[in-house]
Amino acid sequence: MTRRRFIADEVEGERAALLGEHAAHLSKVLRAQVGQQFDIAANGSVRAGEITSITNGRVEFLLREEVTATKGQREVILFLSIFKFDRMEWVIEKATELGVASIVPVTARRTESHLASAATKRVERWRRIARESSQQSRRISEPVVSGPLKLKDAIATTQGFRIVLSEHESPSRLSLKHLLSDRPEESLTIAIGPEGGWTEEELEVFEKNGWLSASLGSTILRAETAAIAALAIAIS
Repeated sequence: MTRRRFIADEVEGERAALLGEHAAHLSKVLRAQVGQQFDIAANGSVRAGEITSITNGRVEFLLREEVTATKGQREVILFLSIFKFDRMEWVIEKATELGVASIVPVTARRTESHLASAATKRVERWRRIARESSQQSRRISEPVVSGPLKLKDAIATTQGFRIVLSEHESPSRLSLKHLLSDRPEESLTIAIGPEGGWTEEELEVFEKNGWLSASLGSTILRAETAAIAALAIAIS
């Protein structure tokens, strides 16, 4: 039987611990007991962890043998323009399952103003969703979910191989699959536009900063569909 996996909050030598609500979930919801074993992701590896003590807000483990890790994949950073929160949370969950390394919420020109102003208060919730999805999907670590950034500030933080997805017609635009075929191992940043898409001015900013423009096909996809389709292509 496959052991459940948890990401350690604290690691020191051969010992690790879950804290706060993570410990409460294990001890009270799952009714874990001293002596039980779970997979514990810590410091970039996964090891069998045996519970040695359970106290209020803390579950401690003795780390034992390393668990065989799955093969690594391309590192992908996702620039996710802020859109309706229920659909955005779904993207964060599924992108985490697919192995995204980092998620950067971005305020674009067409981001609805009330969503942009409320986004900062949602960051901790988004991080909880990413952590829970990481454990469910048996990742070694959870993705980094940053605080919201304005598009120009987000672009300024990036370098390397970068692709902006756009439905705008352009003679130089290629499919995402085609662009990735020549660089199968290179890390990648993908930018997903808001509902209504990127403005012409925003696409010009991307181009001036060295981003390539790509398409997912002839149909117009919703933001959440485009994000998951792009990630599926990037990691394949």
